[in-house]
Amino acid sequence: MIPRKRAAVLGSPIAHSLSPVLHRAAYRELGLENWSYDRFEVDETGLPGFIEELDDAWAGLSLTMPLKRAVIPLLDGISDTAACVEAVNTVVFTEDGRRLGDNTDIPGMIAALGERGVEKVDSAAVLGAGATASSALAALSRICTGQVTAYVRGPARAAEMRGWGERLGVDVRTADWADAAAALHAQLVVSTTPAGVTDALAGAVPAAPGTLFDVLYDPWPTAVAGAWAARGGAVVGGLDLLVHQAVLQVEQMTGRAPAPLSAMREAGERALGTR
Repeated sequence: MIPRKRAAVLGSPIAHSLSPVLHRAAYRELGLENWSYDRFEVDETGLPGFIEELDDAWAGLSLTMPLKRAVIPLLDGISDTAACVEAVNTVVFTEDGRRLGDNTDIPGMIAALGERGVEKVDSAAVLGAGATASSALAALSRICTGQVTAYVRGPARAAEMRGWGERLGVDVRTADWADAAAALHAQLVVSTTPAGVTDALAGAVPAAPGTLFDVLYDPWPTAVAGAWAARGGAVVGGLDLLVHQAVLQVEQMTGRAPAPLSAMREAGERALGTR
């Protein structure tokens, strides 16, 4: 009998997560009938106990907010990629019992952009601050050769983004959110804000826009993404990011590569009603 293998996504709230849809699609395509992938509502307080109770059937975990930093003290080691932003979204349990953390959001962003032909840019703009924005800066540190302008609200967030820039080796300039429309003229614009925050900028999309990477996937398209596409600009969406980071998770957890990118994306589109 083939032993059962388990994986899951943890976070709070977690009911909205598309990760089960993507990972299960990968298992079906790879013929991994003995693998299961679930979701569990777990907050920072419950995380240590949850991990301690896992048995050797568990191959790995996907982590979303608010657990990406809380999990680090519970691990035996983390990758350089995870360390650079102090955030882990992937835990792999090794055969010798170790818990290893990684961050697939950063290479997922790079892969999603590369799929659209964006491999190097001279400059970029980031809308918003916070954990996703720091991951965006980490990705930009590998593909942007010039300055990144971060549009944020308030001096504290501005200082935070400049700090991440110094840590990641990115030339970060900060600007006030009131001037965010100017960001849309950048060669690459990365929007990391919650739903609805950038809607007022849709009318400011230039006639010949560059590339927009909007990390949202529901609702989709966002007002800015819709206006961007209507003007002929290239658009990378949150589902692209979610699929590419999940591909890397599947490969790490199962040891099978390449993971089935197309099947995973199609499953995500069906779940969102966009296919």
